Amino acid sequence: MNTTAHPLDDALARAAQDPGARPAFYRLLLESEVYAIGLVPSPGSEDPDPGLSIAHFAREGGDRFIPFFSSAEALQPLLDEETRAVALPARQLFGMTRGNTLVLNPTSTTGKEFLPAEIDALLGVAPVVRERTVGEQARVLLGQPAEYPEALVSGLSSLLAGHAPVAAAYLCLMQQPDGSASLVVGIEGEGALDAVMQEVGMVAADTVPQGMPVDLVEVRRGDGALGDYFTGSVTPFYQRT
Repeated sequence: MNTTAHPLDDALARAAQDPGARPAFYRLLLESEVYAIGLVPSPGSEDPDPGLSIAHFAREGGDRFIPFFSSAEALQPLLDEETRAVALPARQLFGMTRGNTLVLNPTSTTGKEFLPAEIDALLGVAPVVRERTVGEQARVLLGQPAEYPEALVSGLSSLLAGHAPVAAAYLCLMQQPDGSASLVVGIEGEGALDAVMQEVGMVAADTVPQGMPVDLVEVRRGDGALGDYFTGSVTPFYQRT
């Protein structure tokens, strides 16, 4: 892949091609300075400090969004007498515009839309992975999905290759007594895996078949439950080399 003078652009291009690269892009984005379009106060304004006002754009259907850019050069053609470039940390921009949809580099072929829920997850306001408990008496059926989720497995394999503590990853389909089903991804590794599980959740959200929920579990050998099922009956889709 060709690289540019802007690391964030390179990370965005990699993330567009490889879902497994998206958590790294999100981390870099939150650490980066980005650019927005600021509105210039109208002449004669009595407020000596009107504060920072960020421009909104409207789509044809009427939906509004806030554009922001990875470089000053990217937004330069959009500026006019009533606007100016505003540089600020991406984390600050997300925080001050919570509740809005933002679009990174909307004039580029590799732009990225951020919905309010996604922004809350990036800021840690809403967790990507939520804990749930299956009742001890629940009888579930475990097996392999009839339609294997290749995109999910490919994205997770790419992601996990960059996490040395992960030894293996497994997949199965779990069917509840009420007929509902979910995919289950099991992660086996050493040490605390909380941060890894959050990133697995990010990639899963982008690659899971539409409408199919995903459960994430830590695989522990000898636990008499899912850990034993995965390690005894399922071939890992990812294994550390």
